Amino acid sequence: MPTALQVAAQVAVDAAPEEIWRTAVDWPRQHEWMWGTRARGGHGIGAEVTGWTGIGAVGFTDPMVITEWDPPRRCAVRHTGRVVRGTGVFEVAARGSRCEFRWTEYLQLPGPPAVGRLVGGVIRPLAQLGLRSSLRRFARLLPPS
Repeated sequence: MPTALQVAAQVAVDAAPEEIWRTAVDWPRQHEWMWGTRARGGHGIGAEVTGWTGIGAVGFTDPMVITEWDPPRRCAVRHTGRVVRGTGVFEVAARGSRCEFRWTEYLQLPGPPAVGRLVGGVIRPLAQLGLRSSLRRFARLLPPS
């Protein structure tokens, strides 16, 4: 039985929702703001996106399928690989003159529950830190609207 792991972060962005969306779904540019990730893929429900996560030659491929596509508000993907399983969601929400960009991963860690809880206890804080830092980098990419 897999172990559930949730990682989430958000950042305020001084840009229009459409600009945030365009930057978020520009998969080849994702490496400019998401630590240790390269991505490529399509757009729209059913499109495939392939990420590669790692440092140098050490890492793994993360195949995904887009399951929700609501520009410029929400995109959800289903992770379909052997290493990463679960759902990832990013959302853009207007908050007055600013927007909030939120990213949440609902992951299923493989292996027995006891091992999953142990691994999750180590991975979650590191993943949380990395995601927060990545979203701050994302916000700095966009010029104020």
